[in-house]
Amino acid sequence: MNPNLNRVGFQGFINLLRSSPDNLNSQSTSTISTILNISMGICFSSTHNDGDESDHNAEFAGGNVTLVSSKDAWDQKLSEAKKDHKIVIANFSASWCGPCRMIAPYYIELSEKHPSLMFLSVDVDELTDFSTQWDIKATPTFFFLRNGEQFDKLVGANKPELLKKINAIVDSEPPSRPV
Repeated sequence: MNPNLNRVGFQGFINLLRSSPDNLNSQSTSTISTILNISMGICFSSTHNDGDESDHNAEFAGGNVTLVSSKDAWDQKLSEAKKDHKIVIANFSASWCGPCRMIAPYYIELSEKHPSLMFLSVDVDELTDFSTQWDIKATPTFFFLRNGEQFDKLVGANKPELLKKINAIVDSEPPSRPV
C-alpha cells in the first residue's frame, strides 16, 4: 500500500479521489482499488495469475458445497435441483480474491445448516467463458436460482446479507413432503 496514504489518512484519501485525473498515477489507482476491495468486501474481476498452479479450490468446496468444474457439471446440478425442488445458491469466486477466501468457510457452514438448498461454487478463472455469460463484475457474487432461473443476487462478502437472504428462502419454503 502507498505509505503516503498512511500519513495523510482517510481525508487525504478522499482528497486524492476528488483530485484531477492527472494527479492519479498507477500506484494511487492501485491503492484506491485495494482500499475499495477491502472496504466493500469484493474483488473486481480481472485476469490474475500468481504463478501458483496448485489447486486453490479446496478451500471453496466442503460441507454440502459442490465445486462446479464444467458447464456440463453445472447443467447436471441444475437439473438435479429442479428434480429435487431445491433452490440453488451459486458462489462465483476466485482463488486470489481475499473476500472470497474470507467468506468460503462461512458459505460451507451455511451449506451444512441448510441441506434443503443446493450450494455450488464456481471459480471464475477456471470457467471464464461460463462466468462471462453470468456477467460477473466482482467476486464473490452469489446467484439465487429457482428452477434454473435467477431470482436474487448478492455481490460482495457480506455475511449478514447472505444469511438474511438464505433465511428468507428457508422461511418461505413449504414444509418437506414425506418421501
